[in-house]
Amino acid sequence: MSLDKNSLLLYAVTDRHWLNGASLYEQVEQAIEGGASFVQLREKELGQEAFLQEAIEIQKLCRKYRVPFVINDNVEIARSIDADGVHVGQSDMEAGNVRALIGEDKILGVSAQTVEQAVLAEKRGADYLGVGAVFHTGSKADASEVSFETLKAICEAVKIPVIAIGGISRDNVLSLGGSGICGIAVISAIFAQKDIRGATSELRRLTEEMVAL
Repeated sequence: MSLDKNSLLLYAVTDRHWLNGASLYEQVEQAIEGGASFVQLREKELGQEAFLQEAIEIQKLCRKYRVPFVINDNVEIARSIDADGVHVGQSDMEAGNVRALIGEDKILGVSAQTVEQAVLAEKRGADYLGVGAVFHTGSKADASEVSFETLKAICEAVKIPVIAIGGISRDNVLSLGGSGICGIAVISAIFAQKDIRGATSELRRLTEEMVAL
């Protein structure tokens, strides 16, 4: 699957912390129905077999809605289920090695915090960059914050699409306008909300407004 830049508008990263009796499948479906345009399955605690089964289920859901589906970090699972791609951080497998394993036709996303990291990731085969944390976030304890100036500089330094991540909510998303990003990646702004579908819908509307600024 080649990457359509428009699909990066509202990028949902899964998190099991807020299931409250619901299944992740149900929550992801509500997010897609609300307007999430891309899904990343992120699991830091599940065992390999449980992760694999969950990945198969969520992939079927994403295919049903024709939404790109990537796996965070786990190249082995992404390859075994033929996911649309993989997203890796700076401390995970190096982007060039991931590209060699997944092939040219899969989507490769890479996290970056600096212009140098961004340029290198593009050179090594990244299709898009996730840059952050752009605001303070509780989802990633080790995330250092990236200034608006750095975010803008990264967008200007690379030709591939850039999305912002980290602490983004309906209250601050419009302040990212003019940075050059083509979308946002969020976790709690979707999955921690009581009405996931409604929250996603509002966030999508605000993100479309922000990208046009």
